[in-house]
This record gives sequence, structure tokens and C-alpha cells, in this order.
Amino acid sequence: MTPEATRKVLRSMFDAAVAAAMPAQCVPQNLPAKPKGRTIVVGTGKASAAMAQVLERSWDGPLSGLIVTRYGHAVPCRQIEIVEAAHPVPDDAGTMGARRMLAMVQGLSKDDLVIALISGGGSALLSLPAEGITVEDKRAVNRALLKSGAPISEMNCVRKHLSAIKGGRLAAAAHPARVVSLVISDVPGDDLAAVGSGPTVADPTTFAQARAIIAKYKIDAPASVIRHLEQAIDETPKPGDPRLVGVETKLIASPQKSLEAAAAIARKAGITPLILGDSIEGEAREVGYVMAGIALQSRRFGQPLPAPCVLISGGETTVTVRGTGAGGRNVEFLLALALKLDGAEKILALAADTDGVDGAREVAGAFITADTLSRARAMGIDPWASLANNDGHGFFEKLGDQIITGPTLTNVNDFRAVYIG
Repeated sequence: MTPEATRKVLRSMFDAAVAAAMPAQCVPQNLPAKPKGRTIVVGTGKASAAMAQVLERSWDGPLSGLIVTRYGHAVPCRQIEIVEAAHPVPDDAGTMGARRMLAMVQGLSKDDLVIALISGGGSALLSLPAEGITVEDKRAVNRALLKSGAPISEMNCVRKHLSAIKGGRLAAAAHPARVVSLVISDVPGDDLAAVGSGPTVADPTTFAQARAIIAKYKIDAPASVIRHLEQAIDETPKPGDPRLVGVETKLIASPQKSLEAAAAIARKAGITPLILGDSIEGEAREVGYVMAGIALQSRRFGQPLPAPCVLISGGETTVTVRGTGAGGRNVEFLLALALKLDGAEKILALAADTDGVDGAREVAGAFITADTLSRARAMGIDPWASLANNDGHGFFEKLGDQIITGPTLTNVNDFRAVYIG
């Protein structure tokens, strides 16, 4: 198979992974029965507006509600209001939307229904600071966490304990109404309490854990944040909280389902797929180094699979930003992978975020080929220096190997495919 043909297969695999998580494929069959009373739709995340649009088209009856999604991710809805806000660092639009959403679900009866549409990205988008904390305080903590290398589970623990709406608080406010949450997971292990920081899911984490995370990553948090975490007043709703007992949460799309869809494309192309896992975490460059070792073992010894094969994985790696580059976990993974492969023949790879945004850039990811490093050096680019500067995006932009999709309107985290021919 030629390099160009291989790139096309890898891109088709990524497209299949995204398609498997599109709201049109997973929302209609998971809608609840109509209530006696009102139906209120709320939600947040990069896929939430598209989920709301599909819900409207599938729902026979009146609706009202509010969705907070990322800038550029809005789609037209007739009855449900769509508000756009900033991600990954919160802004005032997200705060105002969160405040309105919390008020919208209060004062409901047991005959009313709240449908919550939750997807990845909601932690930053639905930003309503706890009492005594300002939006700017939350932004400062969020920026520091994003650069710290903390995994999403630890970031979200802190976010929940600085919030008036996350960690089950939205569902608690809706009590005694029936709450049904439809969730598209973007977190390792599909922890429903972690997707969007679980606004409708009981939170098992504590203020003490949030304080420990701040200390672990040496986060220089504002005094108001430190005071709030130390006072530990008004803990998040825990499992067994009577206000959340009747909440129903459905996982409607997940990284594993998307990896399986990609594997099916590989088989059709005559390539044996091996799914290594849907919840791989760690520093992106370290994961790249490890993946290079597995690919070289396959190339040289036919283990764990003989060529032609493709190693598929998902999850959410992290980048500890030390340089002046924009970071981006998929491009950092690819650059590290290319450096360790060192031009090995017949090994190509794609890595991209299924939401179309890798880190802070409007770029999904990139490709590498056997000549990635040689082409870069011929252009006067030092690959090792680019990696040290966390400048994977700049590196692949200069090579013309970026993958740019625009907003995909879904989000099941990272997709990585390493082909060995």
C-alpha cells in the first residue's frame, strides 16, 4: 500500500470514529417518555447544541431550555436557546448561561422532566463560581491546571469544588423533577461524574482531594480559592443524596464505540486492527515514545501483530507546557512518535481530537510518515527543539500535515492510529 493510500485509510478510520459518536446516531433511541408536566432541556459541551437539534426533531411535544456550547459549535434550534461561550478558559458568557440554566430548573414539580445533554468541554463552558470566588479567579486556576499536566479527572475535581453548578448541583436544584441525562463521554474510563464535571451526577470527590491536587501541581491559586477550599462549606452532592436518587444517566456514545468503528474500516482495507485501549493517559510525548516501541516491535518481529496492522487507541493524554508553543496533546504525541521511529520505513500515523480542536488551536491533529523528520530538517526545522518548545502545531503546520476539520459537533476524545506495513 502506498503512503498516500495509507493516509486515506487512516483518515477514513478517523472519520468513522467521529461518525459513530454523532448525535444523530445516538440521541433519538435514548430519549425518555414524555412527562405529564413540562419538558425542560439543558446541557453543555461541544456536542450539546447538535444533541439539542436532534432532540427537537425527534420530540413530539413542546420543549423549552438552554444549551451552552463552544464558540463555533452552535446549530439552529427552534425551541431550545443556544448560547456560545469560551473553551478551554471560561468567559462571562458561560457564567451568565450557567446562572440562567440553574434558575431555569428550580421550582419544578415531580411531574416535570429535565433532559440534560452533556458532552466533553462542559467543565469550562458551564462556569458558575461558588460564592466568594470570581470568574477571573476561576480562569486563573483553570489556566494553571491546563499547563500543569494534571489529568482530566484531577482537573475536574478542582473545578467541581469551585462551582455552584457542577458535581451534581444542577440535578439537585431540579429536584423533585425527573432528570434524565444523555452523555457523550470524552473521559478515560467513561466516568460519568467526570464528563463536563458531572453537573447531574453525584460527586464522590471531596474538598480535601481538591486541596491535595492544588498542592500536588503547585498551583498558585488566588486567596479566595484557597480560602474556599480550606473552609470546605457546602460539599458537592454525594452518592445516595436523596435529591439525586431518581436521576437517570445514559451513556449514549463513548470512545470505545468509536475505536470499534475505526477498526471495522481497517479490516475492510485488509489491515489487521489492534485496539490498545480507550482510556490511555499520561504525558503525550511519553505515550508517543511507548507507541513507537510497540510499532517497531511489530515491524521487526511481527509482535504483537504482523504487518500490515494498525494500532488504535483513545483516551486523553496531557501536555505539561514548558515552552512557548501552544501545546496540543495529539501533535505532541505525533512529534515524539516520529522522533523515536527515526524514519522507520512503512510506519505512518494519525492522531487527532474527535471534536476538531487539539488543545488551544482550531486544528484536530496531524499525520506523520517515514519522511516527516527528513522533510522538516530540509526546511531548517529542528524536530527536537520543536518538541522541547511544545510546538507540535507549528511543526506540522510548516510541513502541511495538519488535519483541519472544523467543529465536528461531537467529542469522544483523542483518536490515534499507527499503521505498520
